Amino acid sequence: MRVHAEFSRSADTYEQYHMIQQKVVNKLIGSISDMPQKILDIGCGSGAVFKAIDWELEHFTALDFSESMLSKHPVSKDITCKLADFNEEDTLEKISGDFDRIISASALQWAVHLDRVFAAIAAFKAPVSLAIFTCNTFESLYKCAKLKPILRCSDEVITLAKKHFDAHFEVVTYTLAFESPREMFRYIKKSGVSGGRRVLSYKQTKRLMQEYPHNYLEFEVLFICN
Repeated sequence: MRVHAEFSRSADTYEQYHMIQQKVVNKLIGSISDMPQKILDIGCGSGAVFKAIDWELEHFTALDFSESMLSKHPVSKDITCKLADFNEEDTLEKISGDFDRIISASALQWAVHLDRVFAAIAAFKAPVSLAIFTCNTFESLYKCAKLKPILRCSDEVITLAKKHFDAHFEVVTYTLAFESPREMFRYIKKSGVSGGRRVLSYKQTKRLMQEYPHNYLEFEVLFICN
């Protein structure tokens, strides 16, 4: 699967290019006031969620499908790292444990069957803090390239989430400016935001770099918290 390969390939440089993801993590963790002691982090990457937590934990379970990413996650006797893909059926159902909160930052937009993943998360019967990139991410870029968004719209995700969670929903838009089009496209490739989906040919990308009228990218993120 291309998403797997892209995140594994970007593991060594991911920390340099995940500015927006870090903003998302900071907002997500900053909204948690109950200081949960046992946490499951779905799509943990190299450990941004764990690093952002500033309270003592009893146990932290980190799940990711990229062995390269997971190898960079902090380790200790109080951390369990699981190499697993939430897109595979029964992955979440096979995780044992009584969790105080389920967290996922910038991963669930790649859920193939999001309704099924939401149902599996709800089955833990724990509060959730979820952040999901939605369709207006790269909005101007896609309009310029005359392409359809590759992500679900926020209304669709909210409709699915309401079936499983009694939660607060907030859509936040971030922008990130760049010094040059080349830096912008390097960011898209290295950050993991595109999920490794190559929707333009080399010639199309080169033309878009010349024609794109802005020096920034937009990112739309849906926060689901209770």
